[in-house]
Amino acid sequence: MRILGINALFHDPAAALVIDGRTVAAAEEERFSRRKHGKRPVPFSAWELPEKSAAWCLEQAGLRPQDLDAVAYSFDPALARPAASMGLDDPWDHLRLTYAREAPGFLRTALPGLDPDAVRFVPHHMAHAASGALAAPGADTSSVLVLDGRGEATSHLAARRVGDRLEPLHGQELPHSLGLVYEELTEHLGFLRSSDEYKVMALASYGTPRMLDELRRYVYATGDGGFHATGVPWAELCPPLRPGQAWSQPHADLAASAQACLEETLLDLVRWLHGRTHDRVLTLAGGVALNCVANSRIAREGPFDRVWVQPAAGDAGTALGGALHLCARGGDRPEPMAGADLGRRWSDAELEAWLKTAAVPYERPADVAETVAEALADDAIVAWFQGRSEYGPRALGHRSLLAHPGRSGNLERLNDVKGREQFRPVAPMVRAERAAEIFDGPLPSPYMLFVHEVAPEWRDRIPAVVHVDGTARIQTVDSAGEPLVARLLSAFERRTGLPVVVNTSLNTSGRPMVDDPRDALECFGSAPVDLLAIGPFVIRRGAFFAGGRPDTAAHEGI
Repeated sequence: MRILGINALFHDPAAALVIDGRTVAAAEEERFSRRKHGKRPVPFSAWELPEKSAAWCLEQAGLRPQDLDAVAYSFDPALARPAASMGLDDPWDHLRLTYAREAPGFLRTALPGLDPDAVRFVPHHMAHAASGALAAPGADTSSVLVLDGRGEATSHLAARRVGDRLEPLHGQELPHSLGLVYEELTEHLGFLRSSDEYKVMALASYGTPRMLDELRRYVYATGDGGFHATGVPWAELCPPLRPGQAWSQPHADLAASAQACLEETLLDLVRWLHGRTHDRVLTLAGGVALNCVANSRIAREGPFDRVWVQPAAGDAGTALGGALHLCARGGDRPEPMAGADLGRRWSDAELEAWLKTAAVPYERPADVAETVAEALADDAIVAWFQGRSEYGPRALGHRSLLAHPGRSGNLERLNDVKGREQFRPVAPMVRAERAAEIFDGPLPSPYMLFVHEVAPEWRDRIPAVVHVDGTARIQTVDSAGEPLVARLLSAFERRTGLPVVVNTSLNTSGRPMVDDPRDALECFGSAPVDLLAIGPFVIRRGAFFAGGRPDTAAHEGI
């Protein structure tokens, strides 16, 4: 079966294509439109579809819209209720439901030739669950936990995968929502709601959970697989912050308290789920599953032997999950995700054509990994653009900014390059076979979805990647799956004795991650980055701003 998955209704619109059970392509609309998160999560934007990413997915397989057997839309309006009846203060939510009901017609307009009868509504949390349970490697039987802001009428789903079927076990009805509570806190602390929740998680490391007992009155598991999460009087706990206003210790303490309360509640939910299933493997999806601190506590203290988190755990992942769900229901066996590199890529010839058109001086060294390792050892900041772009919010060695981890000032330097808050950490990449001697936590960790304790003897050696609490959100690199990145890490270690390189996303504040060559050149030209490695080519900052067209010698690396 040829199935296109679509996420569109709330935020992070995305498309994914699954053919005969195999994920062929998946991408978020923001990478094409250059609008962070694709759009704001308001009812008036619910009609906007991931037109560019959907068209690109079809192009990758040489398909026309009329060739599709089905289109999975990751929201079922038949399951939704009026916002007021669910205790939600959203007088325009009826617009969102109207747009959802009319989605088949909108999709026919966006994808000419599509039969609107091919569109199938997949319940939002079932799409999330499928993105985790059906995509996880090596787990034909597993438990799955989904938590986010909201779906049709719930904010949570506990379920079990048996073969290729998903069996729902419990769903928490709105207005109780761990995701919405965390969104409220994000806004209270002066950050952008439904966008900057990861900043709250980072800020929590600077505080102590002294308000935890008060928060437990409003957020707690109820013992039946569900939870209470609503009505937190944030202003009574701590004064609000205006956007851009400096935080103080009480704000960090509030973030720490909320983070601890979230973790406690999740652990209770996980234990309840394990008590029902007795499975060895837990898969996680939904926006709350991007909270890598909570994920690590679940892995460390929870009853499951293994925890796997969908790398596109937010709403973008429901495009893939919806397609996998229909795939399984149609009789095809879903194949596990081999990696998150499911987006766009360019051949060496195409990249060189971009560079020639841009009239920038470039080189083609004998080995780009060795050249970049040399630059990093000399304390350069490198923009790294290689292979297919990542599906999900993490830069995983395809669209990354790289730096030397042994220079403590590189954290501040990278945050200045990106234009973001200085309390934000950056992450380390490390070859999988070296990870255990430096980092203590779930291994392997290829998607940066857990935090790890940094061994005390390494903290002074790689200070740029050690957060204030002594942890790091690591990416382990497997040489078989990522040979170029692994070669870069080995080359850097030969020069410095450090098996770790700083990795953060290739973008600047408020902008989506770089996706195509034009994005890479624009980012390189506008930020103080020393070298751009794009495919087998490199561009040096001095030459980039020297002007003039590139010469033949530079083309050949002479």
